Amino acid sequence: MTNAAIQTVNIGLMAYCKFLSANDVGDTGAHQSGIYIAKNALSILFDIPGVKGENKDKLVKIKWQNDFITDSRFIYYGTGTRNEYRITRFNKGFPFLRPEHIGDLFVLIKLADQDYAGYILSREEEINTFLNFFGLSPSDTNNIIEQEIHSEMLIEQEMKSYIDSLTNDFPTSFEMSTNARKIFNYIYDHEENIKINPDKEILSWLEMEYKLFRKIEIVRYETIIKTGFPTVDNFIEVANTVLNRRKSRAGKSLENHLSAIFDGNSLKYVAQPTTEGNKHPDFLFPNSNSYNDMNYPANKLVFLGAKTTCKDRWRQIINEANRITEKHLFTLQQGISKQQMDEMEAEHIILVVPEIYITAYPKEKRDSIWTLKKFVEYVKEKNY
Repeated sequence: MTNAAIQTVNIGLMAYCKFLSANDVGDTGAHQSGIYIAKNALSILFDIPGVKGENKDKLVKIKWQNDFITDSRFIYYGTGTRNEYRITRFNKGFPFLRPEHIGDLFVLIKLADQDYAGYILSREEEINTFLNFFGLSPSDTNNIIEQEIHSEMLIEQEMKSYIDSLTNDFPTSFEMSTNARKIFNYIYDHEENIKINPDKEILSWLEMEYKLFRKIEIVRYETIIKTGFPTVDNFIEVANTVLNRRKSRAGKSLENHLSAIFDGNSLKYVAQPTTEGNKHPDFLFPNSNSYNDMNYPANKLVFLGAKTTCKDRWRQIINEANRITEKHLFTLQQGISKQQMDEMEAEHIILVVPEIYITAYPKEKRDSIWTLKKFVEYVKEKNY
């Protein structure tokens, strides 16, 4: 299914993706219905924006999973207190607007004015394959899928200057993350957000690194793409290199930027230490010596796992630090089901997500989710 979605995006006029939220599947009890589409992506629905005070709609056909078709409606609600775009009318028995599909990746592709394709990717492997193919991280979703970089002039200048200074083909993940932050901080000059609003800051860094990564790809491969490949084997070799690099980027990028948040808040921690069974948790606070010292109070130890997506992989952290019963898991996943959150709670796992993503989770579970800022403050209170 993932390959079909990728191929359809490549032949379509325009494409959009997002993680399904509780609001999308009708699991919030609110009066809204249908899949919400972000205002910055309205162009995939309508040629011109909706006008406040008026509703507007458009009837379309959507072919789902390359299998069945729904006669659906795009609608802009502009009356009363509402100001939003949604997709409605999914026909009786539509299988995907159910609570178990919260956190699935929804992909919408425009093929013609009234003809669309839709895909729902449920398995984590499918989701990551799709995102990696287009060089996206979870924080890059809820947008039109861009095939080219369209940065502002100043960003372009800073990126060009950095790329021109490189002495190797591609910088390491750490170097790229570091320089993405430097470019962002130089242009926007809001380093105080590391402490004031780390949730927003880390998403801004991730977005900037994605732009930088794509820019380097364009510079490095533009010539060979335009001139062609001497052999099929050469084409496959280059394609595999690009795809593997994209696949490995997102997780390392997230860990790099989390470390920068912790450093900026003067937290004591160690990344990728070794614990029981030769396990390597992502972050341990305050350090390995304290963890290995059985006289050090266990309630002063803090564990944080980091997963770009966590629908399935959250279980990997359960046994990564046996001295710490209550574990924290930071993720860019935008919504998972109530059942999965119940399973996490049973394993004493507290979810940590950027503040803006909390509304994508089931309403009754939102109070149990921590923001990154709350986690940072929690670690500070340990008096390290």
